Amino acid sequence: MKNIYLVRHCSADGQHKDSPLTKQGLKQSRDLCRFFMDKNVKIDSIISSPHLRAIESIKPYANEKNLSIEIEEALMERILSEEPLEDWMDILEDSFSDYDFKISGGESSNEALSRANRVLHKVLEDDALRNVIMVTHGNLLSLIISQYDSSFGFRQWMKLQNPDVYRLTIADQDKSLEHLWNGSLYV
Repeated sequence: MKNIYLVRHCSADGQHKDSPLTKQGLKQSRDLCRFFMDKNVKIDSIISSPHLRAIESIKPYANEKNLSIEIEEALMERILSEEPLEDWMDILEDSFSDYDFKISGGESSNEALSRANRVLHKVLEDDALRNVIMVTHGNLLSLIISQYDSSFGFRQWMKLQNPDVYRLTIADQDKSLEHLWNGSLYV
């Protein structure tokens, strides 16, 4: 049996890849550390998006448990467009309705999900890994979740908090998804 803890990063000061956590985000990262400490589960691996806000979100826990953070480019924020978009919410909503939809310079949902699945498959194939934390971003997290819960889409993405935690449990052919955290509240 494997447990993959899918984590959305804490509150950050912007969307740039080097955007740090806000003051509130730093507090959330300490709360996230306490959350995982309270779980009392031996984590075998932490895999994170290369974006600073993702790394900083799990760093207190990694430091507390003396674990390294594996940086995985495939978990980076999804790229909707190379240029700023005024109607980005409409475009994002369209991308949840049609997983092949994309605009020039952007990624389709299927393309983003494909790169995330490379990481998931690597974890699933490694028998030494039983409990893994994967830290990513809301859009990519939503796409991952949608594979296991077909009702999860744009509206559920809008309800995600910073941070947020889901546990994907896989035992043989059985797969289950559980929402464990929502913002500052344990579920």
